[in-house]
Amino acid sequence: MAELVNIAESIAREAGALLREYYHRGVTAEYKGDVDLVTEADRASEKLIVARLKEQLPEHGVYGEEGSRQGLDREFRWYIDPLDGTTNFAHGFPAFCVVLGCEQRNAGLKADEDGEMVAGVVYDPLRDEMFSAAKGQGATLNGKPIHVSKVKKLQESLVATGFPSQKRHLSPNVHFYQEFTLRSHGVRRAGSAALDLAYVACGRLEAFWEIKLNPWDTSAGYLLVEEAGGKITHFDGSKFTLDSREVFASNGLIHGEMQQLFEDMFAGKNLEPIPTPAEFAARRAAGEM
Repeated sequence: MAELVNIAESIAREAGALLREYYHRGVTAEYKGDVDLVTEADRASEKLIVARLKEQLPEHGVYGEEGSRQGLDREFRWYIDPLDGTTNFAHGFPAFCVVLGCEQRNAGLKADEDGEMVAGVVYDPLRDEMFSAAKGQGATLNGKPIHVSKVKKLQESLVATGFPSQKRHLSPNVHFYQEFTLRSHGVRRAGSAALDLAYVACGRLEAFWEIKLNPWDTSAGYLLVEEAGGKITHFDGSKFTLDSREVFASNGLIHGEMQQLFEDMFAGKNLEPIPTPAEFAARRAAGEM
């Protein structure tokens, strides 16, 4: 699988160079939903990636965020996010990446069944950071081995999350955000799920969770986290799958503590109430805030 990683790295670097050009000169964004952006850079990057995959791996299938669907019944399928972090990109916020993840699907699998992630890359073109993983061969950052952190307690952990672009008023994640902020060393919301997963893999974050993601968001990060020694599941600890609408990744050491907190929150237990204006004023006057 090392050969697949090498090919993916080369393609990701080329797509990343293209994104840098668009980023520095600016792009016009369009809406493909109420708040879901797409830019000409997304489309140009996906077009380049699909063309390169077709040239170098013509027998492989492609599943891209911006609509590319080819050979989905083939043994190998590439999940592509040509620009993860489009909103950041469109606003000039420097946190976005290129994502390619390869799944091997053996004969007999049903359409809704997962194969095995065997290769993946997440490339940050502004920092020139290439996160790579091959099944059974570990994970690397710019060619050097990476591992998840060794922090054992949530209160000492830096964690991250993201919010859905659609129907955010229906998402419970703002409540999760509050509770984890109170119980951790901090919560970050950088706007790129693939980078967040890569950061868990290299130990910059202890954990990441999000709701309503897609296979192109998580495919490479899924493999990165596992190959770096971490753990990725649903909120309840059950097996993560590429069609999951929720993702919970960690260094493994704080997984149980966070999972218990998810269970408590879903059950409405031990939640910290938001202070009333009067309580806020009293705490501020007392020097508690």
